[in-house]
Amino acid sequence: MRLGFNVAPWILLTAATALAGTVMNDPQNPPQYPVTRTVDVHIDRFGSRVDDPYRWLENDVRTDPDVEAWVKAQNEVSRSVLDKLPGRAALQASLKKIWNFERQTVPTRRGNRLFYRLNTGLQNQSVLFVQEGPSGQPRVLIDPNPWAKDGATALAEWTPSEDGRRLIYAVQDGGTDWRTVHLLDVDSGKPLADELRWVKFSALVWAPDGSGFYYSRFPAPQAGAEFQSLNLNQAVYFHRVGSPQSEDSLVYATPDQPRRSHSAEITHDGRWLVISTMEGTDDRYEIHVQDLVHGGPPRVLFPGLEYAWSLIGSVGDRLYWRTNRDAPRYRIVSIDVSDPHAALEPVIAESSGTAESASIVGQRIVVNSLEDAKSVVRTYTLNGGEPRLLSLPGLGSVDGFESDPKHSDSYYGYTSFTTPQSIYHVDLETGVSTVFRAPAVPFDPAAYVVRQEFYTSKDGTRVPMFVVSRRDLAAGPHPTIVYGYGGFNVSLTPNYSPARMAWLDMGGVWVQANLRGGGEYGKAWHDGGRLLNKQNVFDDCIAAAEHLIKTGVTSRQQLSLLGGSNGGLLVGAVVNQRPDLFAAAAPEVGVMDMLRYPEFTAGRYWVDDYGSPDEEVHFRNLLSYSPYHNIRAGRDYPAVLVVTADTDDRVVPGHSFKYTAKLQSLDLGTRPRIIRIETRAGHGSGKPTDKQIAETTDLLAFFGHFTGLIPDAAH
Repeated sequence: MRLGFNVAPWILLTAATALAGTVMNDPQNPPQYPVTRTVDVHIDRFGSRVDDPYRWLENDVRTDPDVEAWVKAQNEVSRSVLDKLPGRAALQASLKKIWNFERQTVPTRRGNRLFYRLNTGLQNQSVLFVQEGPSGQPRVLIDPNPWAKDGATALAEWTPSEDGRRLIYAVQDGGTDWRTVHLLDVDSGKPLADELRWVKFSALVWAPDGSGFYYSRFPAPQAGAEFQSLNLNQAVYFHRVGSPQSEDSLVYATPDQPRRSHSAEITHDGRWLVISTMEGTDDRYEIHVQDLVHGGPPRVLFPGLEYAWSLIGSVGDRLYWRTNRDAPRYRIVSIDVSDPHAALEPVIAESSGTAESASIVGQRIVVNSLEDAKSVVRTYTLNGGEPRLLSLPGLGSVDGFESDPKHSDSYYGYTSFTTPQSIYHVDLETGVSTVFRAPAVPFDPAAYVVRQEFYTSKDGTRVPMFVVSRRDLAAGPHPTIVYGYGGFNVSLTPNYSPARMAWLDMGGVWVQANLRGGGEYGKAWHDGGRLLNKQNVFDDCIAAAEHLIKTGVTSRQQLSLLGGSNGGLLVGAVVNQRPDLFAAAAPEVGVMDMLRYPEFTAGRYWVDDYGSPDEEVHFRNLLSYSPYHNIRAGRDYPAVLVVTADTDDRVVPGHSFKYTAKLQSLDLGTRPRIIRIETRAGHGSGKPTDKQIAETTDLLAFFGHFTGLIPDAAH
């Protein structure tokens, strides 16, 4: 979920002083949950026996009729609850209006052509456009909307060739991480015959002469195990245009180390192929380079999986990198790769901000840093001199500035909590930005207030949060959603969301907490919330809730907690530890069984953040907070809406299934504990707009009902 002013007349929900609870808080009429059978299965490890009575729910819904029947029964119960929520129809109507605005991505320039995605508002999938230069007439290149009747087949990654004449594009069906890769002739708009399968977590990189491209893929999984089997033995291949995939050339692999994954990129001059190797999700890579002009095998440049190495550009044989080697908040360095004995040379020193990204545009280095979780952009000469601050529209987030040494201008996107992404064109020599495209929205951003404040966590750590509300909202307490993530070096920054805007217009408050485990303050912030420090993340979240209650922003009866993926783990763990703090909670596509997570698909990558349950110290730590294992009867839980999808092959839905079954099996009070299971959807990417609106309607209506946002006939 990424969720201001006078309320528009079509907004029919607003804050009320009375608390909700007339429908599903009735102790005489709680939801009647399906009876979930149990099995005698347990884990014996390090002298501990841990029961796993719902292990059978890990089976794939497509191949196990019992799991399929359980999903059907659970969705029937959920709909019996969600469809009765007061004001739900009005909320859905308002969401459709809020969602109906134009959205464009930052353009990619190849030759004289600009490529970008555009959604006119309510299209299920964004459309890929191409135009000749900044003032050219946009032309539809790929429209994925006719690909599936339910809108659930999406255009995923795409890369134009250097001359802009051909395009690699990937198709994502039903939300899966698997991709099918195709080629397109840009001039005619017609697809070529090439088709590649079993591609996942891959860059798509054209060879300099356009004869083919580099990509990463896994071996084909066994039939029926596509959505659950571990992802091992990823390798880099070269595909020549017009040839079958069976003839693709193996470029780089590590069969003796099957857990390692590899991704390729090429310097702008076409001289050097750069292969980045990782084993988990931590920002640690081994780098190989291959001379594409003079030949020879890839040779190691930075060994050891010790530090972050992000290629930001090249000038001749000098490659520039963003790295955290000797710089926890990252710095910029360079190295002459033509000299096997060359040493790193410092270019831009580490600063008080965290360098999130960098690129080379013309003769300048662009560094996008986070300073207290908001974007600050500076540019420098290639030797790190003449720092210039780029003027931004306000407190927000920036992306773009694609590396391009041939041009001194570029494009970037800017967004904030109350402003949808606008696209800007910038001349890096003058620093002047002009609007390339900005969406029209039916509200005044000045009618909302965004403030950043800091609170103190359990161990004394100072943690930031953003608090967003309508400017005309009276003094609290008010129904409030706390959103958090806290992991994998992911930074939560200001951004726009129609879902969030709907909650604000209902009269709610939105809070985004920058918990440890994220990347907002560099390596130390990440390390402070992972492995044996994971409890700090939950403590930070609990402290955020307590701070909001203490300062009068909200109350325990009006507070809800939201998070997805690793944030779903956050919600599950925090609700187990402090159910008294919240009226409602929604863990979305969460990692809920911390003892079994490495057994499925991409789960084995997460050992960097969570630790391995095969090691005793981590096993005991994981067991101490695992949401599935720490639900205890006899406490009054908030209303819980678990959200997942049947094609989620990133965090398999068995996590949410088992967690829900256990929630429903215990005496945790009368508020509902239900699960919403989307069909033909995955971890989030590629989800069609109509499914996003339907899910958001259920979520906000659920939160509204249990935190006090009820229909007001006056609006």
